[in-house]
Order: sequence, then C-alpha cells, then structure tokens
Amino acid sequence: MFSLFDPIHIGGMVVSNRIVRSATNDRMAKDTGHVTDIMIKTYGALAAGGVGMIITGHVYVAWNGKASVSMWGGHQDDLISGLTHVADAVHQYDSKIVMQINHAGRQTASATIGETPVAPSAVFNPVTNETPREFTGKEIEDLIDAYTATARRAVAAGFDGVQIHAAHGYLASQFISPYTNRRKDKWGGSLENRMRFPLEVYRRFRSALGDAYPITIKLNSEDFLEGGLTIDESAEIAKTLSQEGIDAIEISGGMGESGSKIIRKDIKTEADEAYFLSNARKFKEKIDCPLILVGGMRSPALMEKLLAGGEIDMIAMSRPLIREPDLANKWKSGDLKKADCISCGGCQKHRDEPVRCIMLD
Repeated sequence: MFSLFDPIHIGGMVVSNRIVRSATNDRMAKDTGHVTDIMIKTYGALAAGGVGMIITGHVYVAWNGKASVSMWGGHQDDLISGLTHVADAVHQYDSKIVMQINHAGRQTASATIGETPVAPSAVFNPVTNETPREFTGKEIEDLIDAYTATARRAVAAGFDGVQIHAAHGYLASQFISPYTNRRKDKWGGSLENRMRFPLEVYRRFRSALGDAYPITIKLNSEDFLEGGLTIDESAEIAKTLSQEGIDAIEISGGMGESGSKIIRKDIKTEADEAYFLSNARKFKEKIDCPLILVGGMRSPALMEKLLAGGEIDMIAMSRPLIREPDLANKWKSGDLKKADCISCGGCQKHRDEPVRCIMLD
C-alpha cells in the first residue's frame, strides 16, 4: 500500500514521508525553559536529514509540570520568540515540526519544581521516593486552560501541529491509568471518567485551534504494572479519540515504575523490533485516523513491510535519530542498511547533559 517515502495527510498538514522523530527529552533548554542554540541546531539537523515529521521534546504547560531542569517551557508568552527560531530552522527543509505538550504530574521531584508534585491522586512514586498532592477539581480545570494556552503559543511560534503526551506515566497518562488515578469524582473511577482529562484537553485544543490544525496524541497502550492500564482499555480510549476527530495517534507504553518496558535495550534482530506492534494491531481495529508506531524500529525492510500491509501508517524513532539525524536521507538514497543505533541506552546516561549518542564521543 504505502512506502516510507510516500506523503501522508495529518489533519490539514501534508507530511512528505512516513518517518517521524518521536519525542525525546533532549535536556537542551535553559533552566527557565527558554530555547538554546543547541536546540535550534539539533532540530535543524533532523529536518536537513530528511525526517518528515519531527515531534519535539516534551514542553511543560506550568512550572509545577516541569519534569527536569532543562525541559522545554511553553508556559509563558516570552518563550514564543525562541520557539519560533526552532520552527524556522525546521522549515528551511521539507519537514514539519509538532510540539509535544505535557505536564509531569507525579513524575517530577520537589527539588526540581520547588514544591510537592501534584497528580490526579496521592499515589507514592518509588522512583522519586515522593508522594504527590492530589489536584483539586478547580486545579484540573485551570490545568486544561494551561495546556490550551501552550498550544496557542505553539501556533504563534509557527509549529505545524501539537501532540498531547498521554503516555509514559506523565499527567494525562496518570489520569487514564487506574494505577495512578484513584479519584472518586468525575475525573476518576470508570474508564469514561479516567479518559475525561485527555479528551477535554483535545476538545479545548480543537475549539481553540480550528478544525484543520493537526492535533495528535501519544497514548499508552499498557502500563505494564499490576493494576495499571490494559490494552483493552487503551484501545477503547483510542477509539473514542478517533471518533472525536484526533488527527493521529502514536502508540507507546509503560511509565516510570515500568523500568525497561518503556525503552528496551538489546534490539539485535528484526524480531526484537516493533515491540508495541501487537498492541498497535488492536488499536488499528478500533480507529480511523493514522497510527504511528514507535518502539525499537531499526530496519527499513521491516518498516516497509508494516506500511505495505496497512498495519500502521507512520514509523517513529528516537534513539536511531540521535545517532544518525540523516538516517531518512540515507534510506531515500538507496542505502537500506538498518540504523547504526545499538540500543545501549547510553544516550540517557548523562541525565544532567543534553542528549547525545555516547558511542560518537
């Protein structure tokens, strides 16, 4: 059906190929959230390298949603000019840039934000060794406004689309998971109530940004934790979002407590790749919008097979593009060797430095 280098429509956006740079916490911003020169250079290189759609490192909507010191900020208007420079760097090439919008919730530390983390419920986080404070209903409503204000800033800065981060145990993921959401009000309990937060964020975005502006979501398929989100529940969430008009869904899985289930090492053969594929097939049965698959993708032959079979619509990668930002252009030129990334995880080794492939040091 389709090949890696066929164009695709995501809402009102035409993407030149099926290769997506999946969001990476690149740790490149100033401690105020402002853009740096290395961010502009990095995203320009991805665009020059032929990536069709680039999803940014996650961008926080409020100071208490900051996951790390050097996370991108989107919480105030004076950030727009710097964000514009990133978008402009990408738009020198035939590439699109999408802002991933996020709040860390319980997956931050009081040392990072200067206060007790907040979350849907006060569920202890063994990774940070802290118990968050539970949001009030008014704070949740205010937070949806903050998400929407950040999306407006993305538009003002010239970004081509936005992505709601509802995966990996961050705030929207915390709302949909029964492991982290123990609320008794309209925001918790039933699946309908637990999906309310990302659904309301999407609806507010659509109202604010218009019918044509591309709005996507990164969605957990499973938490891989006892008492956590299951594939059957997440497929129903995906179905609802698709019916509501979301423009694309990127499927992933796991959260902070899940350990290696989020980012897996030792991807040595094609059999090790596409480790969320079985869940993606269940999503595909439920949705009508494009489906983006991330998770251990390395071999262009496998990618072409999955696209041709209609199992997914776009291929997302993170670590391979840290090592080889020009990977898309290599494949387009006919060099179909699989990505050089050896899946060692070393790019995440130095948590206080900008992300990089340590094998190139």
